[in-house]
Amino acid sequence: MLGFNPAARTLTFRSSATGPIVELPFARFRRLTLIVPLQPVVPISGLPIERVPAAAQEREYRLQGSGTAPPLGGRTAGRVETADGLYLFTPVEEEASLQRVFVPRWVYTRCEFGPSAEEVAARMWIASPAELLAAIERQQRMPILPLGQSLLKLGLLTQAQLDRALARQSREKPLGESLIAAGLISRADLQTALAHKMGYPLVDLSRFPIDPKAMAKLPPRIAIGFRMMPLMLQGDRLIVAVDKPARVIKLGTVHAIAGVTVVPVLASRMQILLAQERLSHDIWSGHVAERIGFFATTV
Repeated sequence: MLGFNPAARTLTFRSSATGPIVELPFARFRRLTLIVPLQPVVPISGLPIERVPAAAQEREYRLQGSGTAPPLGGRTAGRVETADGLYLFTPVEEEASLQRVFVPRWVYTRCEFGPSAEEVAARMWIASPAELLAAIERQQRMPILPLGQSLLKLGLLTQAQLDRALARQSREKPLGESLIAAGLISRADLQTALAHKMGYPLVDLSRFPIDPKAMAKLPPRIAIGFRMMPLMLQGDRLIVAVDKPARVIKLGTVHAIAGVTVVPVLASRMQILLAQERLSHDIWSGHVAERIGFFATTV
């Protein structure tokens, strides 16, 4: 391909190195796929290859055309729609690269995109106080899950990524360390998955009704600094969401300040940050200094 001109809605190419230049209007093709994928920036020696976060972004797509034309489908980790058409990006080479796909606007009348693995997992996360209390009571009796199943339930891996990792696993290196070395998860992701496999309940903060009385029990500087989100009060227990079990050892400070027994549960790091920022304008609205330092103080 020699040129791609969305304004003129044409592309130019040669069929061979010495062949004539051909101009093709968008109206003459249904889908254009560039065989040579986008490559990541060359990593620093010793660091894992940067990979597309497929569990969070990759999803099925289906483009429905008019009349009897068959629909187009595939998988994409992102999309950009313009007046000229739809640009799609398919993870290839084990999520280390992106293959670019363009579908002209005339080809489809409707776009449908399915959920990502992370979104599918989130539907199973706890979203009500009653569910959370029941899960806390079950925690001590819960069987220990395989690490791979916890990673799937957390939406940190796709099934394909897990199957590939298990097929390559060696006795010399645990699964979690292999996944980190491959750049598929972070060490923080592994810590969260290890806590989940041990039975810590997982809460969806985008749907869970956070109790203002619980937030009032904890000064915002403590909650933000320790990256924890107060969720609810039950008697003398304050249930708080943390993003990794390493933060549990800091809960003694919370007990001393709030005067209640602190019970930790899990939530994703991003959901905790978003919930703190969103709710700081209500319950913590008087603590301007803490809100300004929100991102700077979270580690």
